[in-house]
Parts: sequence; structure tokens; C-alpha cells
Amino acid sequence: MSTATLAAFTEPDRPGNLLIRFITVGGSYVDVTGPGKYSKKNRWNCHGCGDSRGWPEEDYLDRIRPDANNHAATCRAIPLR
Repeated sequence: MSTATLAAFTEPDRPGNLLIRFITVGGSYVDVTGPGKYSKKNRWNCHGCGDSRGWPEEDYLDRIRPDANNHAATCRAIPLR
């Protein structure tokens, strides 16, 4: 029986407008980026599966943070870069 070990993934560069970074269950990262708490132009992007969310005029940080965290808690994609 073969055993596999989980290799440590390299954290991607942090963009200048990074507000929050979550690690996924697959070892990738979900970045929440944007102007900040009171802006409607924040978004999240998963480095593993490529999924994202960003709806202009609706994404205050308190609305987008739980969505990004929920995605990180369920995404099993591993980083390919």
C-alpha cells in the first residue's frame, strides 16, 4: 500500500489590496480583495478552482467575507502553480 504525503504549497504573492486570505481544505487560498470595509467593490477569488465572486454595488466586506470563508471550507482543489 502506498502512502502519499501532502506537500506544502507555496503561498501566492499577496496583492496590494488584499483584505483577507483564507486557506482551503485542499491547501489552496481564497483572497478577498478590494478597497475595504465600506466599499461595494470587494471580491473574492479562489487560487485552487478559480471560482470567484464580485458583484459591483453589492459586495460590502461584511457580505462577501462569509461567502469566501464558506468556499474555503468546502473547496478541495489544490493549487496548480
